Amino acid sequence: MQYPNHIQKTAHKVINYANRGMDLEDCINDSNAYYLETNRALIYKKPTPIGISKASYTTHGRRIDEGYFLSQSTLDYNGLYKGSYIEFEAKETKQKTSFPIANIHEHQIKHVRRVLEHGGIVFLLIKMNGFVFLLKGSDLITFIDNETRKSIPFEYLEKHGTIIKEQINPALNYLDAVDKIYF
Repeated sequence: MQYPNHIQKTAHKVINYANRGMDLEDCINDSNAYYLETNRALIYKKPTPIGISKASYTTHGRRIDEGYFLSQSTLDYNGLYKGSYIEFEAKETKQKTSFPIANIHEHQIKHVRRVLEHGGIVFLLIKMNGFVFLLKGSDLITFIDNETRKSIPFEYLEKHGTIIKEQINPALNYLDAVDKIYF
């Protein structure tokens, strides 16, 4: 590319594997902003609780040099919808035939059980093979409690999950699926 004063810059594509699930999370964040703007729901991404052990000051403000996780996080998103508590986790996998249960931490499974016990709406949004599935928390727990497999087969997601199509506004209209399943 030619810049003024004959400066040349070359673009290099950098692949960052640290945020593989960001495509799905970006869609969810855009959808949540749309839901908030249209007053349909109050759903927010939960921040990861981080403690600061070392910080420095720069001309741009305070910079965190060292930090640590204060506690284990539960699920990615929570909020209110139609007077009900709602909480869910977003997961994305490159696997074609099954979703590894190891992608869901034990403390998250325990939290799903607790939300179910208290009557809340809880589910997973799983992006796999170009599809986004909404899998109810109760279906996840049923699978974990009754199967010996270490992964959820794609066929199980097709049978028990609800496909959510990507669109313009909202980017991922998962609340329509929530309406069909829970209300």
